Amino acid sequence: MEARLLRMADEFCLLTERPLPRYDSYGDFPELEEDVLPFIPAVNPGISRKGDKTMGKPVVAIVGRPNVGKSALFNRIVGTRLAIVEGEPGVTRDRLYAESQWLDRPFIIVDTGGIDFDDTDDIAVEVRRQAELAIDEADVILFVVDAREGLTAVDEEIANLLRRASKPVILVANKVDHGDLETAIFEFYQLGLGEPIGIAAEHNRNIGDLLDLMCSHFPPSGIDEYDDDVIRVAVIGRPNVGKSSLVNAVSGTERSIVTDIPGTTRDAVDTAFEWDGQRFVIVDTAGMRRRKRVVWNIERYSVLRALRAVDRCDVALAVIDAVDGVTEQDKKIVGYAHEQGKALVLVVNKWDLVKKDSSTMGLYGQDIRRELSFVSYAPVAFVSALTGQRLTQLLEVTRYVANQHSLRITTGRLNEVLQEAIHLYQPPSDKGKALKIFYMSQLGVKPPVFALFVNEPGLLHFSYRRYLENRLREAFGFHGTPIWFKVRKRS
Repeated sequence: MEARLLRMADEFCLLTERPLPRYDSYGDFPELEEDVLPFIPAVNPGISRKGDKTMGKPVVAIVGRPNVGKSALFNRIVGTRLAIVEGEPGVTRDRLYAESQWLDRPFIIVDTGGIDFDDTDDIAVEVRRQAELAIDEADVILFVVDAREGLTAVDEEIANLLRRASKPVILVANKVDHGDLETAIFEFYQLGLGEPIGIAAEHNRNIGDLLDLMCSHFPPSGIDEYDDDVIRVAVIGRPNVGKSSLVNAVSGTERSIVTDIPGTTRDAVDTAFEWDGQRFVIVDTAGMRRRKRVVWNIERYSVLRALRAVDRCDVALAVIDAVDGVTEQDKKIVGYAHEQGKALVLVVNKWDLVKKDSSTMGLYGQDIRRELSFVSYAPVAFVSALTGQRLTQLLEVTRYVANQHSLRITTGRLNEVLQEAIHLYQPPSDKGKALKIFYMSQLGVKPPVFALFVNEPGLLHFSYRRYLENRLREAFGFHGTPIWFKVRKRS
């Protein structure tokens, strides 16, 4: 009983990010009685994240002409984030966006740099396209101007577009490095976007005030109205890989459409339908069904489109064009779903366009496994949204990986598998000091999260962590879902 309480206390501390209590024996832990034990009854049954249905993170776009300090502001805001996802070999990251947090509100920050001013005849066109992208995707827009140079014609061009937006715009006068420039920002009142806030991104001046103001414009934190038994699905991928066709095919009238439900994000529409007694919701379909437009640098913004959908889903269907194969952009989009701990299915669409023989599917699957080796756990489905080929199997796989995503294993069975794994392959050692793994327990689901209590966390090499992950998969499945480990020191 004491050992069980001890483990439960450890789990509570991990969940609440408190330091592990110090004690010399199982019978002497005064800190537990005072601080942790009152909360223990809620730890064991309540760890599951099955009911965690928060809306997507707000998106903040930084816009402005070149050389006003957009990237410096982006880097400064990213530097304030509290949680950094550990890098993993094989995951391609995109520098266009990053996650950050302020006042306990996580958000996605986007640098909309990249306007090409070499061709002066196209300046107005490119400014309009860039601003339209920011308007379409953002919840809050930071319009950055240069306090040193003062107001320019390009600033006015951007402001004309942003003024017509139905979204909050914060006018940010950058490079206010000293008091003499504080009065210079008043010139920007002419833009008609309200009171400018003076900052110096390079010197971290007034950044806190800017973030306070930014967060005040965020949509309120909301809760999705869907029940726990509803599987929320995001269809993600590059432009023109068939996402819209796939959504229409799997949720068509033959699948018994329920309704189109306005989503919790500003421009999202969630498509709900039922298949074989299972209710599904495909989130953020408005972006997929919007009329086609030629948008400058659209490849970069397909990642941002995926961020919105992935944040709100249980299962991500990453659509890959069977003709094009896996591209670098595919890796970035899949990598984001992986890092966010979502269940994942790799969907090879347009399979009807591929010339095939008896070995084509196997060889193609090997190519995908090689290119996307960091999500080797994800099943691959070869479908055709146009002909309906294997769409029923896709829904079956989606339901299956959603269940695997929520799988919970008892502590006793977990530690049986752990001891078997240690017996077959001893933990690593360094300079005569061996890693000791005392026990394992499951902290949560969606994705499955496991706590490993060891003598020295630094000795747990990535390869041995991967070995333990593989052993868990061999014993329990966990198909289609990433597995997370939290490693804590226990003397």
